[in-house]
Amino acid sequence: MSKKTIGYILIALGAIWTGISLAADVIGLGTWVGIDWAQLLGAAAGLVGVAIGIWLVISKPAKK
Repeated sequence: MSKKTIGYILIALGAIWTGISLAADVIGLGTWVGIDWAQLLGAAAGLVGVAIGIWLVISKPAKK
């Protein structure tokens, strides 16, 4: 699998993970009223995944 493909997968999964983390209370996954530390941690992890994915997509391939 190419770096670009992995990057696109990371972007998609990171965005989904961030969305689920922030909407946990709305969709019935949250146990705390409001945004909890676990939701913030999940959102941060998702955003890191998105950032790494973007970096992989825009990075130039290594010269051989």
